[in-house]
Amino acid sequence: MTDPEQKQRLEALEAKIEAAKEAQAPKPRVDEHYSMANHAWRMVVELVSGLGIGFGIGYGLDSLFGTIPIFLVTFTLLGLAAGIQTMIRTAREIETQKLAEEAENDERA
Repeated sequence: MTDPEQKQRLEALEAKIEAAKEAQAPKPRVDEHYSMANHAWRMVVELVSGLGIGFGIGYGLDSLFGTIPIFLVTFTLLGLAAGIQTMIRTAREIETQKLAEEAENDERA
């Protein structure tokens, strides 16, 4: 490999390999609206699951103790409160991420 022509051919081959690797590299995601829809669905699922879990616990306790639906109402409201609290936490997390992205974009500009 001491021949300069072979070195040039080797460098050209390495450049072609690098170009092929870059062409095969995954492209960055551009569909931002889909990620916001995913966040919205996540928040809906958190609310509904909180309600469902509270309803299930309340119904189970009412069935176990044979009471009027006092536990059902109580735990459904507690599940609603827990779901709303989780939604608020998720919204704050999303807001923090967006502010961090904006600050990073401002630093680059």
